[in-house]
Amino acid sequence: MKNLITTIRNIFKIEDLKARILNTLGFIVIYRLGAHIVLPGVDPSGLASLQAQSEGGILGLIDMFAGGAFSQASIFALGIMPYISASIVVQLLGIAVPYFQKLQKEGESGRKKLNQITRWLTVLVTLGQAPGYIVNLRSQAPAAIIMDGTMFWITSILILTAGTLFVMWIGERITEKGIGNGISLLIMVGIIARLPSALKDEFMSRLNEGGGLVVFLVEIVALFAVVAAVILLVQGTRRIPVQFAKKIVGNKQYGGVRQYIPLKVNAAGVMPIIFAQAIMFIPATIAQFFPESASWQGFAGAFTDFHSFGYNITFATLIILFTYFYTAISVNPNQMAEDMKKNGGFIPGVKPGKKTAEFIDDVMSKITLPGSIFLAFVAILPTFANLAGVNSNFAQFYGGTSLLILVGVVLDTLQQIESHLLMRHYDGLMKTGRIKGRSSAVGAAV
Repeated sequence: MKNLITTIRNIFKIEDLKARILNTLGFIVIYRLGAHIVLPGVDPSGLASLQAQSEGGILGLIDMFAGGAFSQASIFALGIMPYISASIVVQLLGIAVPYFQKLQKEGESGRKKLNQITRWLTVLVTLGQAPGYIVNLRSQAPAAIIMDGTMFWITSILILTAGTLFVMWIGERITEKGIGNGISLLIMVGIIARLPSALKDEFMSRLNEGGGLVVFLVEIVALFAVVAAVILLVQGTRRIPVQFAKKIVGNKQYGGVRQYIPLKVNAAGVMPIIFAQAIMFIPATIAQFFPESASWQGFAGAFTDFHSFGYNITFATLIILFTYFYTAISVNPNQMAEDMKKNGGFIPGVKPGKKTAEFIDDVMSKITLPGSIFLAFVAILPTFANLAGVNSNFAQFYGGTSLLILVGVVLDTLQQIESHLLMRHYDGLMKTGRIKGRSSAVGAAV
C-alpha cells in the first residue's frame, strides 16, 4: 500500500504526465456525458424494447463497445465501431493494393494520408450504418419516436454521423494530449461501464435462483484465472529457444547451444479476433435494414446469438484463419534470415539465407496453431460461462473480444505511465520486471 501511494505521488510530481492523465480523464468524462444525450425526437422512456434487444447477442456486444449508447438511442449510438471497421479496411488495403503499400512506406507523410483516408471512410461507413440504426429503432421502439418524418431521418443520420466523428476526434486528442491509445481507451471505458451492472445482476441472480455467495465467489475466482490467462496471451511469448524450435521441426542436431530467435506463439496479438468480430457484425448490421423480413432475421439470428453452435464454430474458425493470415503478413522469415546474416547470427545446424528462412517459416507454421486455438478458445469462453449458468451480461467478461481489449488497453496504458516514471528516474509500477503491453498493431485498430 505504501509503495502504491509513493508511486501515485511520483506520477503527480511529473507535470507532463499529470497533465496527460488529467486531459485523458477530462475527455473520457465528455465521452460518457455524450453517451447519455438522446437523439432529438426520441423519448427515452419508450426505449425498453430496444434495451431488451441489446441485452444479449451481437447487439449486446455492440452496445457494450458503445458504453450503453446504442440501447439508449444516444447521439453516440454507433460509437467508435465505424472507425474500427474503416481502420481494418485500410489495413487490408495496405496488404493488397500497391498504392496503400507505398503510403505505408512513406513514413510520417504516408501515415497522415492513411489517417485522412480512414477518416473519410469512417464517414461513409457511418452514413451507411445510420439509416439501419434508425430503421431498427423505429421497429423496436415505435412509441419512443415522437417526431417521425423526413426531418427526423435527416437530422438523426447527420447527428449519428457527427457523433461518431466527434468520438473519433476525442480518441485522437487522447492519443495526442493524453495517455494511452485514445480509441482503445474509449472502447475500454464502454466495457468497464457495463461491469458494475453485470456484477450486480449476477450477484442478485445467485441470491434469488440458488447457489448463493459461495457460487458467486467461485465465479469471481474463475474470472481472475481467465484474466491471468488473457494477460499471458496478450503479452505473448517474447522469445523461443532455438533448442525448442528445432525439436518442433524434428531437427535434433542443435548441439545444446543456448540461443534464442525472436518468434512468438501469439505473433498476431488480438488482431485476428478483431477482424473476425468485425465480420460477425455484418449480418446484424444488414438485418437492421429489414426488421420485418423473417428470412433476413432468421439468417441474422444464427450469427447474432453467441450461444449457438453455428456462431461459435464460425467465429472460432475465422479467428484461426485470421491468425495464420495476420502472422504471415506481420512476420517475414526472409527478412529475419537476412537480418541474422547481416549481423553475423545463425541457427546452429541450419545454413544461413534461404535455409534459415525456411526453418523460421516452418517453426512459425507449427507454433501458430496452438496460439490460434487458444485465442479462439478465449474468444468463445463467454458461451461456456453462460451455459454454466452465468448471467449473459456477466459472461461477456469471461473472455471474448471485450476482455482481450480490456486487458490489452490496461497493459498498454500502464506501460506508458511506467515509461514516463523510468525516464524521470523514478521506480516503475512493479518492483521486479517491466510491464509489457501489446506488441501487435492492434493499438492502431482499437
